[in-house]
Amino acid sequence: MRTASAPLVFFLALLVASNAFNSSPAKRPRLLAISTPSTLHAVGRDLWIPPSAPVDSEAALRLTLKKSLEGATFKKNLSILGSTGSIGTQTLDIVRAKPENFAAVALSAGRNINLLVEQIKEFRPVCASTQTPEDAALVRSMLSDAGVKCEIYHGIEGVDEVAKCEEADTVVTGIVGAVGLQPTMSAIRLGKDIALANKETLISGGPVINPLVKEFGVNMLPADSEHSAIFQSLQGCPPEGLRRVILTASGGAFRDFTKDELFNMCRDDPEAVQKKATTHPNWDMGAKITLDSATMCNKGLEVIEAHYLFGASYDDIDIVVHPQSIVHSMVEMQDTSVISQMGWADMRLPLVYAVSWPQRLRMDYKPLDLAEIGSLTFKAPDHSKYPCINLCYAAGRAGGTMTAILNAANEAANEKFRDNVGLGFLDIPKLIEAAMEGAREEGLYKTDDVTLEDILAGDEWARKFVEGRTEKLVKGQEKKILV
Repeated sequence: MRTASAPLVFFLALLVASNAFNSSPAKRPRLLAISTPSTLHAVGRDLWIPPSAPVDSEAALRLTLKKSLEGATFKKNLSILGSTGSIGTQTLDIVRAKPENFAAVALSAGRNINLLVEQIKEFRPVCASTQTPEDAALVRSMLSDAGVKCEIYHGIEGVDEVAKCEEADTVVTGIVGAVGLQPTMSAIRLGKDIALANKETLISGGPVINPLVKEFGVNMLPADSEHSAIFQSLQGCPPEGLRRVILTASGGAFRDFTKDELFNMCRDDPEAVQKKATTHPNWDMGAKITLDSATMCNKGLEVIEAHYLFGASYDDIDIVVHPQSIVHSMVEMQDTSVISQMGWADMRLPLVYAVSWPQRLRMDYKPLDLAEIGSLTFKAPDHSKYPCINLCYAAGRAGGTMTAILNAANEAANEKFRDNVGLGFLDIPKLIEAAMEGAREEGLYKTDDVTLEDILAGDEWARKFVEGRTEKLVKGQEKKILV
């Protein structure tokens, strides 16, 4: 019975999810109910914009068809920013599995120089980068002893050199943080395609990145699961065929709690909240993203990223909670047909599509088995339970540097909570909201002629603001949110 019923259950679940979100997002609360000024979304920016991903235009459709007909005999040279991290190592797994299609010609790493040296020995890139000059000197020495030649750089300038590597035609941006913005811009200016895994590129840098993508005619190819799902679902979609983007969310650590249960737990047992907020119900992830999943700020940030990638207005981007994490996201077409992309939760799937697009390479991964899953469920997120969602929509609608300020404030608050300095779980959205409001008062919020310097200035200010306000909250000089 399970084998016969699973596809039907899935189909019905999709219909339920679609119907649950047919109400306009504009009618739902957009901001925190607590002292959030309406001026944050007063700027008239609820418009579709030119997408940075190759979709939703005649030119993109022609390009996709042309590249599809070229076949899977291609060979791409990859520059990998963050080669020793999760994205980098999984990308190198793909290179290892498909040497006929890929070569790793440039690598940048942080402080894990032993792994970097092993990667250089195996893949023989023309250049690599470390975080410090001392590490660079040590890597040179280790490679010399092994008889391996590779140009070694260091620091942010080194990452930039790796991104600009002449031999590379695609740059995989697996580096974390705003530090990835400048190298990505350098790569775009040289006409290199971007396999996008660095969220700050568009969440913080969208106002400067999107115009660059258009100017230099590169392909921005999403490498995270949700945006890859949207991108894959849009293949073959005619110009202006997209009506709505539906991002799926696991729901995080507190998805089975009501708002009152969560808020009472924050008041009565903050230590239990601290522990649970950093433990994901589905899989092991990094500490930062696990907490972002618990607050659902990660999904709000993905809304902003989807806006820049696919051009959809914020009123046309929805979130639906899907605990099984099998449907990675969906798109609704103009005729209300809903198309989704499904698969096991394996980051290699979106990565391999980002670097091989629009080809489909045969990979020895576990095939999806709907009968094994049995059923898929969907429900609307509780915006009052997850105020970070509304703050992300508000920052997106405000536009300009506000999304960079939001992102930096969240990162800083997230880190302070994980450091267990005494910050409450519900203080996280309060700090983000205060930073957004403070940025307006301090003149950091800018919408016209936004530059990289403006974005980095807003990022730096927001981090310092959260640090100072956290100290006041912990010392009792600011009132905590408990209910």
